[in-house]
Amino acid sequence: MRKNSRKAVSLAAALLSVAITATACSEDKATPPQAIAWTKVDLPAEPVVLTGQGTDLLIGLRDRGAKVVPRLLLQKQDGGRQEIKVEPKSPYAFEATWQSIAYDGRRLLALGGASGGAHSNTRWTVWTGSTTTLTEHPQEFNTFGGQTAGALYSALITPAGEALAGSWGGLAGLDAAVWLPQGDKWNRQDTTGTALRSTPALLVGPSFGTTSGRQLVLVGSQVRLAPNVVQQEAAVWRSTTVNQGWSGIALPEPGNRSQANTVSCTADLCTISGYVDGKLAIWQLPSTPANGSSADGGSQGKRLQNVPGITVGDKDKVPPPVVDNGRVYQVVAEGNKVKVVSGHDDSWTVQDSTGPEGADGPAGAVKDAALVGKTLYLLAGPADGPASLWKTTLG
Repeated sequence: MRKNSRKAVSLAAALLSVAITATACSEDKATPPQAIAWTKVDLPAEPVVLTGQGTDLLIGLRDRGAKVVPRLLLQKQDGGRQEIKVEPKSPYAFEATWQSIAYDGRRLLALGGASGGAHSNTRWTVWTGSTTTLTEHPQEFNTFGGQTAGALYSALITPAGEALAGSWGGLAGLDAAVWLPQGDKWNRQDTTGTALRSTPALLVGPSFGTTSGRQLVLVGSQVRLAPNVVQQEAAVWRSTTVNQGWSGIALPEPGNRSQANTVSCTADLCTISGYVDGKLAIWQLPSTPANGSSADGGSQGKRLQNVPGITVGDKDKVPPPVVDNGRVYQVVAEGNKVKVVSGHDDSWTVQDSTGPEGADGPAGAVKDAALVGKTLYLLAGPADGPASLWKTTLG
């Protein structure tokens, strides 16, 4: 009897342990991370691009049907707004949609585009000014157009000068291209002998740019070509000072096919978002190249581990990541839902989105994001329709 009693007690204890473990697991599964609550921001026209600088947020607008389609708002941290006067000069400037706006707290440099001509190619317009007035400076057609023209994607301001980044036809395919100003005229720079030039064995393809101090930092992908080999891998190109001292960096752990979509840089780190084999990927590398690094960037940088495997396709927009107190925040769309991936090192959280008081929040495609202080701003909406502006406060 005593032996059977001990067996019964042991069995009861084991069952209790299993029950507690099962309950704990059940509670873990039933308690997902708290959703991010977004507040919609009312605007006088459709937002298309965001730029954060210090306590300022620049909101590029498209006022469909207006005589002057591009508009620009400067919003202060206290919510106060100022409309910046926009002065178009050429016919396409009146119809332009903002593609990129750079702002350093004093100077403004903007890139606009409008479809035109027999083939509906983009007609690029470049604008400079301050928070008082932004003026377009018409360029000769061959500055940004012609049979070998590529695309433009970023306006860039550094303490050492301003630049526009894009692509241009070269001997082996499209080269990365940089335009620098000479007065009001913009001149495309020669890529001969630089990491920006494509070769028969390596096709370069940056498609987004930012700055890090005096450096230009471009991200995209490069394609390696060899007999029976076509390998696309995420890559970074950066200069030492504006258009000088270019080097190329193949990002680590590229999988079978990868792409770097966007980048943001702090004083210490550049954080890069894109995809590897169709899933979200995030890399980091030092903002300043290490001493003695090789011409192609060596093995600098690392791919952050355990990033949630959210599907990212070739046509999906991945806005620049933001970093707050060492924590990376990446807004991304999964299906028709907006999610926020956040974390550092190899520990990550995925949060859904809601609106005020449980109402519907942002949905559709994610189009842009910017951090101003502790406020994260987001552009989101239908992939083929107008976006809305949303905001939330980071913890």
